[in-house]
Amino acid sequence: MASTKKTVAIITGSVRAVRVGPAVAALVKEIIGPSAAAGAGVELVDVDIASFKLPIYDEVVLPGMVPEHASLSHAHSLAWSAEMKRHAAYVLVTPEYNYGLPGGTKNAIDYLSHEIKGKPIGIVSYGVLGGASSSEQAAKIFGVPLKMQVAPTRPQLAFAAPEGAPPDTYAAAGGVLGDASREAWTKDHGEAIKKMFAEVTALLALTETPAA
Repeated sequence: MASTKKTVAIITGSVRAVRVGPAVAALVKEIIGPSAAAGAGVELVDVDIASFKLPIYDEVVLPGMVPEHASLSHAHSLAWSAEMKRHAAYVLVTPEYNYGLPGGTKNAIDYLSHEIKGKPIGIVSYGVLGGASSSEQAAKIFGVPLKMQVAPTRPQLAFAAPEGAPPDTYAAAGGVLGDASREAWTKDHGEAIKKMFAEVTALLALTETPAA
């Protein structure tokens, strides 16, 4: 029997051929933990933007026109739209490239409108310095034009540089999440990640509460 729980998508934002994003997203999901999700009455679901193989936006209609005034036509657009529409809330796990949100992540967001508008979202960024610029840009995109409810706690995960060893940035460039970063993020940012998720589920509960 299929689960009737509402789902929160843990979105892997990186789409590069060699990437550490899936490992970071998996760690974020592990830190949140199934018990926290169950306690909030939701189920965590993995969503990897790269698996949808989205080209630069190639529909002839504007996303904001769908579905009231127009329809999507391409299989990749329809698949991505359907996947995002089915989730009640989201946690975006995104890297920072050149002090900004990755182009592939921004392009994937640009495909969407009604599917995610008004829903809660948490943002976890990572990078050499933690991804503050990427996080800020994502928060503005989600919060202003898409009117999403952005969790105020936005953990920023900087790759570790263990003494006497190469920085974990080098391992990340090869698609590997270093043990030093994994341990530091769990120890130093684990509570912030859990707080972010608690904010997302609290916002979700508020959207489901009928007005008095």
